[in-house]
Amino acid sequence: MTDSGIGIDIDIDTSRNAPATLHDVAREAGVSLATASRTLNGSTRRVKDEYRKRVLEAAARLDYSPNLSAQAVARGTTTTVALLVADIADPYFSSIAAGVVAEADTAHLIVTMAATERDPERELELVRTLRGQRPRVMILAGSRPTTDPTGGALVEELRAYERSGGRVVLISRNELALRTVLVDNRRGAEALARELVGIGYRRFAVITGAEGLRTAADRVDGFRDGLAATGGELRDADVIRDAFTRDGGYSGMRALLERGLEGVELVFAANDVMAVGALSAIRDSGLAPGTDVAVAGFDDIPTVRDITPALTTVRVPLEELGHRALRLALADTDADAEGPVQTEVVLRESTPGISR
Repeated sequence: MTDSGIGIDIDIDTSRNAPATLHDVAREAGVSLATASRTLNGSTRRVKDEYRKRVLEAAARLDYSPNLSAQAVARGTTTTVALLVADIADPYFSSIAAGVVAEADTAHLIVTMAATERDPERELELVRTLRGQRPRVMILAGSRPTTDPTGGALVEELRAYERSGGRVVLISRNELALRTVLVDNRRGAEALARELVGIGYRRFAVITGAEGLRTAADRVDGFRDGLAATGGELRDADVIRDAFTRDGGYSGMRALLERGLEGVELVFAANDVMAVGALSAIRDSGLAPGTDVAVAGFDDIPTVRDITPALTTVRVPLEELGHRALRLALADTDADAEGPVQTEVVLRESTPGISR
């Protein structure tokens, strides 16, 4: 182009400004357009490793980026998995998320995560927002409340999302009649109670979440069942409720200690992070956890193997929950043929046992 005012010729290479297209990538890699598309656009059809490598290298050389918005319009979904958890900072949920991410990698999908803070209204709002973003899968990993004023609206949102081509999977109980990775919290807690009575404990207290949290209720009910079957004792006054967090475990244990243990030999915390808080409260009160009062938890988050004393708990294969949830979402069937996830009681130093 010539600027007649100053007589300088300026050549502009407009070709460099045009973004690379999928056709460009296919031509550069020496593969068909269909093969390039399957490699880069998250198709479930497998591409030979040799071709996939060539396509990815060509895309990198050309600085190609898929048009995700156009893909979503064309397919009705994106290549993303939306994971909703109650609390991102809780190792229970971060372990589940690790499993989802690992499984998503094998399916060439991307995981996005949001926290509901155990607030049903926030959960409903997040689901509505995510529907507009058209993820391929939505996984809800937070425990359901026993009484949920948003339950009907949530089910409608999730079913509408599935009608548009998405897949929903819950982790925990199947109270919403959707695809679910089942965790038998009640049976795991019952087995724990039986084991603890078997090593000599008779008087128990429980620190658990506030009324209305289904996971906590199932675990407390199962623990009561196990004690009733084996002769252990849990009085209603010895069930302390607080936040379902580490700090809730700490303050719940402090309340129990300030009131007086009154013969309580072992405290069952309804999740491991509460148990960690309880151990700290015992120690801060000048007592020795595991010696002056025993403590047990539930979940077997990685942290509890390294604290002192190591925590007795019920092992839930948390990363496997994440793997299984995404496998179930991507499967052709509506049922989980693998059945409920198996739990396992793990006895450690925090419950050394009592000789009678």
